[in-house]
Amino acid sequence: MYDEAVDAGRDALSRGAWPAARLQFEKALEVAATPEAYEGLSWAAWWLEDVAACLDARERAYRLYRQADDVRGAARMALWLGDDHNEFHGAGAVAEGWFNRAGRLLEDLDCPERGWLTVFDANTALGRNDTGRARHLAVQARDVGRRHRAVDLEMFSLATEGLALVAEGAVEQGMRCLDEASAAALGGEYENLAPAAWTCCRLLSACEDVRDYERGAQWCRQVEEFSRRMEARFVIGVCRAHYAAILGWHGKLAEAELELTGAHEDLTAKRPYWRAEAVVRLGELRRRQGRPVEAEGLFNEVPWHPLAKRGLAELSLDKGDPATARAVLDRVLRRVTVGSVGRAWPLELLVRAETALGELDAAAGHLEEFCSIAAAVGTRPLVAASRFLEGVLSAARGEREKAHLSFEDAVELYDGLAPFEADQARAELARVPRQTMLTARQVAVLRLVAAGLGDRDIAERLVISEHTVHRHVANIYTRLGCSTRAAAVSRATQLGLMA
Repeated sequence: MYDEAVDAGRDALSRGAWPAARLQFEKALEVAATPEAYEGLSWAAWWLEDVAACLDARERAYRLYRQADDVRGAARMALWLGDDHNEFHGAGAVAEGWFNRAGRLLEDLDCPERGWLTVFDANTALGRNDTGRARHLAVQARDVGRRHRAVDLEMFSLATEGLALVAEGAVEQGMRCLDEASAAALGGEYENLAPAAWTCCRLLSACEDVRDYERGAQWCRQVEEFSRRMEARFVIGVCRAHYAAILGWHGKLAEAELELTGAHEDLTAKRPYWRAEAVVRLGELRRRQGRPVEAEGLFNEVPWHPLAKRGLAELSLDKGDPATARAVLDRVLRRVTVGSVGRAWPLELLVRAETALGELDAAAGHLEEFCSIAAAVGTRPLVAASRFLEGVLSAARGEREKAHLSFEDAVELYDGLAPFEADQARAELARVPRQTMLTARQVAVLRLVAAGLGDRDIAERLVISEHTVHRHVANIYTRLGCSTRAAAVSRATQLGLMA
């Protein structure tokens, strides 16, 4: 009966049937109090977010493994206890004690647990923004996983390496690592589903950092499908907040609110140390919903959090108080390593603040650095943001046509990916008074029409979509009062617009 119950419990864990798993392991423990049954029970309780039961089962398993002289088993429990104390309580000293205990137990062993200890060290380095050390340790852990054919260790280490690469600005390489690890996680290659969930969380976090809305949306759909197949929630805790942020980017505000309020309640009750991750994203959702008072209240609950500082700076800009925004942003920027992706958002808001204050030379310098990061990262929303900021600065300089062109490009790049930002770009475009009958981009299109190029060739030449060419041509007809290309070229020439 014991063996059958343990096997049934492990099978239930692999399917995401957490309550059934708990029941089976409890049945097994009624027959025999073994470390294996307590270990299984600890994972069922972990997924059910029953913190007290999880920690109790892990500690019992640890003691029983020690009594049985099973060093690997004891070290494994020490590792997970260390992670639990970080995850549930943010108790770094307690976590460090358990990690150190695991390290001493593993001193003379070459086994997967050694790799897990190394990748947890990599995670600590990431938290300290020591990305070089994090990457080095993640590669070591990945090699241990490959050597022992521990796929979950190998792939989770690859995901950790990928996150470090993204933070360093090697976005394409880092995202390849994260994509591969997430495919393995959702493809059922992980023996333990917890690291599978963490892998997807790392990917969603990276997507949030570099504004890769499209990749984030694709993987959100995969996570949703995986959860449906398991008939269980796969994304929990902090990961749920990242997931909700991606939904919000895409304008799915109702779905984002449902996830964020749920994440806020769960983290407050079960992982209070991490509740700030839900609070700041809920604050940003409120800002996007046009509820600034509530947003400010949420940001001020956790003012030390980088995203709270970002949100408060955004609110200051929204209220027409660029001086307050700049004071916040200057402090943030001083603490972020030059060349890192983390400089993008403070630079972006600083350009807006300095432009509003009339400090156009300072704004131009910060815009240049932001555009360099956006070009290196290459995601559409970051490139769109660079075009938007170019429009803001051009408008402040009185360069109306250049501002029009920049805002039009921003709208096109944001369209279909970030509706909130697309609407902002449209609003700025509408504020810039027109100087001529045609914008600079429309003149560029018409010159190519005059040269005999078709829409596809024009799109390739100007690096825009064919749909955008159609839109420009239609707008040209409207402005010039023409209905054919030949007539439009003739009319523009007569007006001296083609010179």
